[in-house]
Amino acid sequence: MVATTNTGKQLAKMKVGSKGHVSHFTDNCMACKLLSMGILPGTQIEVVRAAPFGGGCYIKADNLLIALRKSEACSIVVR
Repeated sequence: MVATTNTGKQLAKMKVGSKGHVSHFTDNCMACKLLSMGILPGTQIEVVRAAPFGGGCYIKADNLLIALRKSEACSIVVR
């Protein structure tokens, strides 16, 4: 589910401990990869840990712990 409207916040810009639900994805190619990992629209997401110096992040998505690159996290919009 890819949308062009900017409703929500990029996962990469969220702080550790913040939670939300996946609204949509901004990149079609990345959306396919994220969907196969189990990150679907409506999935509850919590940022568990962030890498230093603007690297990736470690998230909890519906009780699954997943490490994401920054490019993957930037394509997820959370509301």
